[in-house]
Amino acid sequence: MNTLVNCVLLIDDDRPTNFYNSMVLSKHSNFDNIQVKQSGEAALKYLMNVEKGIALKPDLIFLDLNMPAMNGWEFLIEYSKLNHHIIKDIKVIILTTSSDVKDIENSKANSLVEDLISKPLSFPLLNNVIEKHFFVTPFI
Repeated sequence: MNTLVNCVLLIDDDRPTNFYNSMVLSKHSNFDNIQVKQSGEAALKYLMNVEKGIALKPDLIFLDLNMPAMNGWEFLIEYSKLNHHIIKDIKVIILTTSSDVKDIENSKANSLVEDLISKPLSFPLLNNVIEKHFFVTPFI
């Protein structure tokens, strides 16, 4: 199958949210290889394995902000320290329930963040992500 987004990394501490978002992504024909990590730390380890060549590099990261231990903003600080050649082509989209104006402003100010969208994922949201960030009309 020819997909637009070969690998997606979901980073969210909530299992039901991850299950739901994984199901939506897996049913959409433009997404393949869904990796789920329940913490920022686990996601960073995964990305270090990408650098070692033992994990698939994500084209897209959906990042939750409100997580214990390491929140989304803290993840982005550590993410920025990874090898530039690994992270340079990865699109990071914050996927959150937050309506905090500060989060919206911070996401716009952070050069690593492509967008901030509201949970949960849906086909219309995914189609918008493809059109806006991959510059292609999605095929369903």
